[in-house]
Amino acid sequence: MKNFLRALRYAVPYRKRLVVSVLCAVFAAIFWGLNFTAIYPVLKLLRTEQTPQEWIDGCIAEYQRDIDKLQSEADRLGEEEKQLEKLPPSNFKDRRERDNNAALVKVQSRLEVARRTLYHNQIARKYIYSFVPADCFQTLALVLGAVVLAVGIKGVFEFGQESLVGSVVNLSLFDLRNRFYRNVIHLDVDQFNQQGTSELMARFTNDMEVLGAGLKTLFGKVVAEPLRALACVVVACYISWQLTLMFLILVPIALFILNKVGRLMKRATHRLLERMSDIYKILQESFKNIRVVKAFTMEPYERRRFRSATKDYYHKAMKVVNLDALASPIIEVLGVAAIAGALLVGSYLVLSRETHLLGMRMTMQPLEAEALLQLYALLAAIADPVRKLSSVYTRLQSGFAAADRIFFFYDRQPTVRRNAEGPRLPRHHHAVEFRDVCFSYDPQTPILTNIHLQVRAGETIALVGRNGCGKTTLVGLIPRFYDPDHGTILIDGVDIRTANLRSLRGQISVVTQDTMLFDDTIYNNIVYGNRRATREEVEEAARQAQIHDHILSLTQGYDTHVGEAGVKLSGGQKQRIALARAILRNPAILILDEFTSQIDSASEMEINRAIKDFMRGRTTFVITHRLHTLEMADRIVVVDSSRIVAVGTHRELLLSCSLYQRLHEAHDQRLCA
Repeated sequence: MKNFLRALRYAVPYRKRLVVSVLCAVFAAIFWGLNFTAIYPVLKLLRTEQTPQEWIDGCIAEYQRDIDKLQSEADRLGEEEKQLEKLPPSNFKDRRERDNNAALVKVQSRLEVARRTLYHNQIARKYIYSFVPADCFQTLALVLGAVVLAVGIKGVFEFGQESLVGSVVNLSLFDLRNRFYRNVIHLDVDQFNQQGTSELMARFTNDMEVLGAGLKTLFGKVVAEPLRALACVVVACYISWQLTLMFLILVPIALFILNKVGRLMKRATHRLLERMSDIYKILQESFKNIRVVKAFTMEPYERRRFRSATKDYYHKAMKVVNLDALASPIIEVLGVAAIAGALLVGSYLVLSRETHLLGMRMTMQPLEAEALLQLYALLAAIADPVRKLSSVYTRLQSGFAAADRIFFFYDRQPTVRRNAEGPRLPRHHHAVEFRDVCFSYDPQTPILTNIHLQVRAGETIALVGRNGCGKTTLVGLIPRFYDPDHGTILIDGVDIRTANLRSLRGQISVVTQDTMLFDDTIYNNIVYGNRRATREEVEEAARQAQIHDHILSLTQGYDTHVGEAGVKLSGGQKQRIALARAILRNPAILILDEFTSQIDSASEMEINRAIKDFMRGRTTFVITHRLHTLEMADRIVVVDSSRIVAVGTHRELLLSCSLYQRLHEAHDQRLCA
């Protein structure tokens, strides 16, 4: 509930539209209630076959006779009271005076009602004679035409309300999605790895839609349906508020049932949304790794896995459906029972021409059959919004569950702070230094331990070591993808945790082994490194990455779409485009993580020659096992078991580091093989 209320705040900027939508709902409800008032004149016209003029004149004459009769009764009781005053004091006198006064009050009350009704009928007579045809059929046609017109006007107001509510909901979700994305995109790399993109995608899509349905229900049905019911209640109370009150006994019972069902609904919806996240995860994994799936003929296994997840989702969805479907018939049964009770009491009053039941006044005047049928229609009309409100509560509970899941991520804060107010780093010119740096993803498994390393500006450092020894994590600490658990990383003597994060990353370029491209053109993928770059600068970066000629050979050149994750390009082509993107950024610090792992030896030598010129004057960290790349390094850092075990040139390490010797021998053996 708390998180759902937080979601409502996003509708506050559009409160004017909400106010207008409520006004539309009010007018729609008024016309909804007025439509049922046509039942009485239609039944009168069909049963009595009197013209409206004859009928109103007859009503006025009847009420005048009732007034005369009641006045005579009041006069008689007044005379009797005067006679009683002449009697000597006694118990008999007191009893008779009390009975007489009670009877007089009753008669005067009825007389007041009759006079008021006569006055209203006299006003109605004036308008009936002025505007209503003096023919039964024409009058019936006029009444039905007014009903059609009222329904049309009601429809206009209902359309206005639905349209305004829809715009408020969609604009609110628009703002919430963008704010949610803004928060999520600034989370740490490690936080993304822990949760998984499929879980986030489920919250951005399915959960948002469920929340939107809850908001639309709140602004729509929760406003419109009670107003419709209220309009009918007002008209029904005008006929007999006592009978109407008997019908409304179902309201507290219905609320109790809806509360019980709603709690079950919220839990069931929460589980349902979790299962949808599982489906997203399976889809993402199987489609992203489709080559692996096909290579190992795992299609049957993936089908079974997907079927198991969707079957579980089906069972959870059916629980939600059954809970949603259960509330409506329960409320409908209660409504029909209440209507039947009110109709039974009303029928007794009509048939007996009584105004009281068990000593309680039920109507001010004897109830007519037409009025009873109109009352029945109004009570049935009240039951319809109440029945619809039964599904409203369950949908709101679904919205509550979706809001909880969305704001669970919304409230997450990155551990790597942006330091927007921190000092901006000038362009790197002195040194990058690691002082006693320790880091681990899991406290039980250290990845880096007591790392000490100083790299001069413009120096090229190669990192080598077994897989999983912490090389990629070490260079990932420089752009602050993570922060060390202990120790400090300094750039030109400034602790990077205290500096403005944007100014830090603005002078770093990264090329990773697992190259990811956007489903866009080659040009846009390269210019992603510097959105202000000119066409000439983009092409020059492509030339340095040895990809320009290949791009020109394509039919659409730089405007060629690479497909999802660059699927239309080879691994080597993707790495060259990623390298061009990094070059275009003109970084002071360059990080290359196995950047030629998918490129053949001949192309690698060409790229190395080009990149060697680009690396001059830039501090470069290279993770590689290839000899050609190692030869470009000023120093080589050997990492093993989370520690730096040796630092030196290629020749020095061959003489002094046994681990480096083994790595070099293994590399030579692979080349020979």
